[in-house]
Amino acid sequence: MPQILINKTEKKLEVPILLTVVSGKIRIKNRSIVNEYGTPVAVRRDGFKQSNYVEWQIGYDVVKKETEKIKDSSLPETSFIGANGKEKALYELSEYVWYFYKWNILTDKDLEEIRSYLNGIKDENLIDNNSELQIDRSHPISKTINKFDFEYTQVKYPLLIRKFDKSEIITEIKITEKQYAVGTQPMLYLCFPITELRAKSNLIGRVAEMKEIAYFDITKDNISVFVEILKMFGILSESHKHDVLQIIETIQR
Repeated sequence: MPQILINKTEKKLEVPILLTVVSGKIRIKNRSIVNEYGTPVAVRRDGFKQSNYVEWQIGYDVVKKETEKIKDSSLPETSFIGANGKEKALYELSEYVWYFYKWNILTDKDLEEIRSYLNGIKDENLIDNNSELQIDRSHPISKTINKFDFEYTQVKYPLLIRKFDKSEIITEIKITEKQYAVGTQPMLYLCFPITELRAKSNLIGRVAEMKEIAYFDITKDNISVFVEILKMFGILSESHKHDVLQIIETIQR
């Protein structure tokens, strides 16, 4: 994702949202109610509707050795060691919190509250270790389709939805299989209505332009949501907890 635009005068961050990249961390989806399963939208073909929303697999860091990705951070000089032992820089979520802390909109008290909260959470109480949040597979039954005999089963993935007061932003935590290893992992997504985006012209009722970018504004009025999301990241797993505590220390330097 391209670098954020930093408006020091208005103390505002403008986050570029790529509307037409279907394989990235951001997708445009459609659903009629919050807890409905969202389906991807081909915005270049079908255009934008009022029921569209942005699903953003937001991150909080970037590995410093990944030379292409580090260019997307506006704070490449920052540094901390992640739970995986790699040197990282602040990026996306941690980046946003850093600016509002430096602008004195967020205070040490705000960050210390996260530190104190996470230090009080035992590892066995983290989402990754919660025995109730397991992928559920139904007992297989025989099913014949077009003369092929199958064993049919249903797989259900846990989904945690968090709504924020006075905000259109919600978070979804999905428990999924690890992509390159055995086991499961919690994945956090930030979701908000398409109407929260600022584009060259109204999005509703038209198709997206080639490589179109819209902007999501982070201001003093909604930065508290991102602080809460950083805190939420810390309860996903032991490695997330470690990283968030390191991020807070880095921001306060």
